[in-house]
Amino acid sequence: MHTTVSGAWRSRAQCGCDAVITLVARRKNVPIRLLTHKSRSRLPVARARQLAMYLSHIVLGRSLLEIAEAFGRDRTTVSYACAVIEDMRDDPRFDEEVTALEQQIEADMAGEAVHHG
Repeated sequence: MHTTVSGAWRSRAQCGCDAVITLVARRKNVPIRLLTHKSRSRLPVARARQLAMYLSHIVLGRSLLEIAEAFGRDRTTVSYACAVIEDMRDDPRFDEEVTALEQQIEADMAGEAVHHG
């Protein structure tokens, strides 16, 4: 962990991203640990990671820096991932899949708010 980032801040960033990582890993049939693994990965794992980063940014509203910390990546890598997924949404089938994931995350967040609220 970087010394400039407090543990509380990291756990807050990690907290929301964990649910997204778990959901994407399950939907894409990729081991959770590979989505946050430091090494580069084969395309299916890399795509799943990029998707999880994108959803963390778009749905959770996390900053690129928060997502970079949660995934053990650089902020520019997160920015690139978001751009890649955004471009891929031009494919109607992929866009439909991403929309379904967004709705699932929003529903999960609403459910948590009811339980914790």
